[in-house]
Amino acid sequence: MNNNVKTLVNGIIKDNPIFILLLGLCPTLATTSSAINGLSMGLATMFVLIMSNIAISLLKNLIPDKVRIPAYIVIIAAFVTALEMAMNAYVPVLADALGVFLPLIAVNCILLGRAEAFAAKNKVIPSIFDGVGIGLGFAGALTILGIVRELLGTGKIFDFAIFPETFGALLFVLAPGAFIALGYLIVIFNKLQKK
Repeated sequence: MNNNVKTLVNGIIKDNPIFILLLGLCPTLATTSSAINGLSMGLATMFVLIMSNIAISLLKNLIPDKVRIPAYIVIIAAFVTALEMAMNAYVPVLADALGVFLPLIAVNCILLGRAEAFAAKNKVIPSIFDGVGIGLGFAGALTILGIVRELLGTGKIFDFAIFPETFGALLFVLAPGAFIALGYLIVIFNKLQKK
C-alpha cells in the first residue's frame, strides 16, 4: 500500500484521535448533542488541520526551533480565525450552535500534535494525507457519537424522526449521556479493530 494511503487509513482507524488516541475530547463531548453539530465540528477541525499541516510543512525550514510551538499555534489560530469569520458570515446558525468550541479549535491538542509529530517532519503531500486521515477519523467519530446521542435522546438522526420523541432519553442529549455513549463507542471500536 502506498505510504500516503497508509497514512490516510491510519488516521481513520489505527490512529483515530477519539476512539484510539483519546485526544480532543472536550469538543467531542460538548458539541455532539446532535449529528449535524458533530459533523460540522469535525469538518471544521478537518479543514484547519489540513490547512495548518500544509502551511507548517512548507514553512518548517524557516521557523527557528526555539519558537516552533508558538509559530505553529499562530498558524493554526490564523486558519481558525478565517474559518470562524466565514462561518459567521455564511452559516451563522451553525456557528452559534458550535459556540465557543469553534474558536477553541486553535488549542485542540490534535492539531498541535499533528503539526509537531507529522507536518514538521514531512513534505507537503504526505502532510495533506495525514490531515485528511486524522480529520476524517475525528469527523467520523464526532458524527457517529452525534448520531448515537441524537437517536437515543430525541429519536432523530440529522433531525429526521426515526421513532417518536417520547421514547428518547433526555440523558443522552445532556453531558452525562456524552460520557456514556462515548465510553460504549470506544469499547465497540476497539473490539472491532482487534478483529
